[in-house]
Amino acid sequence: MKKIEITETVLRDGHQSLAATRMKTEEMLPILEQMDQAGYHSIECWGGATFDACLRFLEEDPWNRLRQLRRHIKNTKLQMLLRGQNLLGYRHYADDVVEYFVQKSIADGIDILRIFDAFNDLRNVKTVVRAAKREGAEVQLAMAYTTGSAYTLDYWKQLATDMENMGADSLCIKDMAGILTPDAVSKLVPALKEAVSLPIQLHSHCTSGIAPITYLRGVEAGCDRIDTAISPFALGTSQPSTEVMAETLRGTPFDTGLKQSTLAEIADHFRPVRDRFFADGTLDPKMLSVDMKTLLYQVPGGMLSNLVSQLKEQNAMDKFYEVLEEIPLVREDLGEPPLVTPSSQIVGTQAVLNVLTGERYKVMSQETKRILHGDYGRTVKPFNREIQKKAIGEALPITCRPADLLAPELETLAKAVEGFKEQEEDVLSYALFPQVAADFFKRRAARVNGINPDCCDYENKAYPV
Repeated sequence: MKKIEITETVLRDGHQSLAATRMKTEEMLPILEQMDQAGYHSIECWGGATFDACLRFLEEDPWNRLRQLRRHIKNTKLQMLLRGQNLLGYRHYADDVVEYFVQKSIADGIDILRIFDAFNDLRNVKTVVRAAKREGAEVQLAMAYTTGSAYTLDYWKQLATDMENMGADSLCIKDMAGILTPDAVSKLVPALKEAVSLPIQLHSHCTSGIAPITYLRGVEAGCDRIDTAISPFALGTSQPSTEVMAETLRGTPFDTGLKQSTLAEIADHFRPVRDRFFADGTLDPKMLSVDMKTLLYQVPGGMLSNLVSQLKEQNAMDKFYEVLEEIPLVREDLGEPPLVTPSSQIVGTQAVLNVLTGERYKVMSQETKRILHGDYGRTVKPFNREIQKKAIGEALPITCRPADLLAPELETLAKAVEGFKEQEEDVLSYALFPQVAADFFKRRAARVNGINPDCCDYENKAYPV
């Protein structure tokens, strides 16, 4: 008998994937005690896009959300997703900021940090790992799964070995695009089990429709944990349904032990929340459809929608399939990175530029140049030297860990928010999203003082930007 453990994603990836991360804390709180008693291995509730969305769209302090969740969930581990040296922002941060962020995240309630790098460059996660281990948290290192000539079983086995040697407590196969097939997982999981002695967790999305079958084959192949979302926020671009996977494994050697009566109660709570997103247009029904192009072109669903948006703006939807065919060529030129934030957006945009200009790399985005300069780290395959030279000229590319070139910045950031800081964590909010956080601080102070944050007088007060 081998009980399969479940990580519930409804509080993070479930609504991030389907509803643009717009679920409010007040919509979570009433059901937390029931979720705490459900028997989950962990509840993913923070990280990813939740931090940005709280500040930018929901008028919420993300740190306060975490503390509230921790107060209500006393028995189940709280889990977050962290993009290595990028933390939850969109650039590499200095080591002192990374270490402080990890310290505060754990102090405010996080038990498990799922850490990944878009290029699977472990140099970009070592500071986070070291800080998390020092604070006593569980470190789960995630490999960004993709396909291509470089991504052999030997590659994944070596990456897993390196992760274990770095100090990982568990590993995650992070299939962000939903392209991991049942046949591939039945080979990958045993290979990883042969390479390491760590628990292995499987994370996928239903974008292509095959994730539930992949999960079952992964469990049969030796996977220890799977990510699922309660049914109102499952399927489509989200994860397989918690109830469905629990029922699928019921009575087998892999029975999760989760009770359908408890899961039904949790689902009943989130169903009207989902309906609200349907009503206001936040949740587009298309997000729940199966898109086999994900498998055909190895392109994540979110990347596809971004391409469509770019082409519509240029009145060039007739170039859609030409762009799709260009994507793997650009990806090869840029070292064949996994297509996950930020590489998916960069590769997709460059493919659009190549097609619309009629000449490959006639116009090159700044982000493409940054990849070719080495600003994001080391890719699994070398760059196209001709394209790299066109991008950076005679400049020497970065070969060291990119964060090694960053000076400590925590002290400067702390000074920038003096007079506006209400908690130590405000420095970190400002570090990740300076303009967004500054505006949030202004509006928060206005509410505390009973002042309309949109009034002219209050707008004249100086705030850090």
